[in-house]
Amino acid sequence: MFSRFQFFLAVVAALIGCRLATGDQPPNILFIIADDASRDSMGVYGSTYVKTPNFDRIAREGTLFTQAYNCNPKCAPARACLLTGRYSWQLKEACNHNPFLSDEWVFYPFLLEDAGYFVGFTGKGWGPGIYQGNDSGKSNFKKRNPAGHPYNNLTLKPPYQGISNVDYGANFGEFLDRKPKGKPFCFWLGTKEPHRGYGKDNWKLDGRNLDEVTVPAYYPDNETIRGDLADYAIEVEWYDDHIGRALDLLEARGLLEQTLIIATSDHGMPFPRVKGQIYDDGFHVPFAVRWGEKIPPGRIVTDFVSFPDLAPTLMEIVGLPPHSQMTGRSFTRQLLAKGSGRIDPARDHTLLGKERHDIGRTDGERLSVAYPSRAIRTDQFLFVHNFKPERWPGGNPEYDFMNCDASPTKKFLTELKKEDADYRFFEMSFGKRPEEELFDVLADPDCVRNLASDPDFSEIRIRLSHQLNTELTSQQDPRVLGDGDIFDFYPNCRIDRQQKLYGKPDYDPVKLFEEKYGPRKDSVDK
Repeated sequence: MFSRFQFFLAVVAALIGCRLATGDQPPNILFIIADDASRDSMGVYGSTYVKTPNFDRIAREGTLFTQAYNCNPKCAPARACLLTGRYSWQLKEACNHNPFLSDEWVFYPFLLEDAGYFVGFTGKGWGPGIYQGNDSGKSNFKKRNPAGHPYNNLTLKPPYQGISNVDYGANFGEFLDRKPKGKPFCFWLGTKEPHRGYGKDNWKLDGRNLDEVTVPAYYPDNETIRGDLADYAIEVEWYDDHIGRALDLLEARGLLEQTLIIATSDHGMPFPRVKGQIYDDGFHVPFAVRWGEKIPPGRIVTDFVSFPDLAPTLMEIVGLPPHSQMTGRSFTRQLLAKGSGRIDPARDHTLLGKERHDIGRTDGERLSVAYPSRAIRTDQFLFVHNFKPERWPGGNPEYDFMNCDASPTKKFLTELKKEDADYRFFEMSFGKRPEEELFDVLADPDCVRNLASDPDFSEIRIRLSHQLNTELTSQQDPRVLGDGDIFDFYPNCRIDRQQKLYGKPDYDPVKLFEEKYGPRKDSVDK
């Protein structure tokens, strides 16, 4: 029998069919997401050494969000927040990186498919991890990526080593060619750039000038760092090129003005102290939206929006209620408002957090444990609570700080000695952290001056700490309710890799979880 929600989907699908018959076309949806591109790498946010004319065009012809956040700064958990409409700490195993994603979650692309949309994705969808499947609703999407049906057959020769050969633009074109006439579409275009690895010194082949590169305050300024950032810039621009190709395809088919286009990135650049870390450059993401005449051009919105807000927004735009699992808040009002600035005064902060990202962190006999943090970000301040400050934030040194991608920058920092003048930069990226951190992000956007112990800021620290705990409690976050250890026990799906890393061939995280918490809902096939 149909559930009440499935019955409503059937009604909405019929209504969409009626709208199509009368020429009242519901919006197409194109969601474009980079893999590891920082907000400040986009020209419209102030970058001078990375050129992003196509992202900037979306912002110029639509709305630019200046306070957009990913909820959890790592690929799999950030993308899970987008697809489910839930905050990361409400996603059980999906709060972690590389999980066995259970069958209890529903994903907005397939909810839209049930409502009559043609759905697909190219490049990187949800991941990394193993998806167990979900058969709820009319659509059987068991074993399919939560981002949609794959379109990845068309390839190209990339210009430089390290760039994927997936032809995102051509695959989007094939998807459009296969779309039934008159049917609205929902497409996820996920580039695999600028994720590492890069071809070393691609910047030389591309004729880049290192003098133009901007170095953040948490790195030493030298040729190694500048060269690494220049290599990264090439791949951000590759992402931007495919935004341009997608816009051209829509324009050529007469679909541009009927398509809601969202461009963003899952988190910040794959560098130390950024990707996977609770600092502004890791979780403060680019976010621009274009929707023909629906959105006046050139608007700048300062309302706080977060990845869990995307799914309920798309549901509302299509005419669906948010699914019962969705806890994010729609930002449709922010999209359709005529003016700029703060549309809703109540949207003045966001919550962030992380648990286990990569393996290679231990705590006594426990392996692959988390580095649990929660944070609250306001217009001026970032307050962070690190629940296990005795652990290493980037992973244990004996496992080479595995929660940080290998790179020339990482190599330079980790080879510094205590007597070196630049050693403080190693400590900022890889050293242990205090239980509480507080940053004035207006005065210190790179988050290098911790004010948590400054008596002049004690009132602010106490107030933000109380607000963070109160809101997380209302959201039933296991970490603040005393059951946070469950995140350590949710199995990382790379079991063979962990057995080799720890030298324990019998290590079985699935068995350990079930011994402590009982059988899991999904049947994991190891």
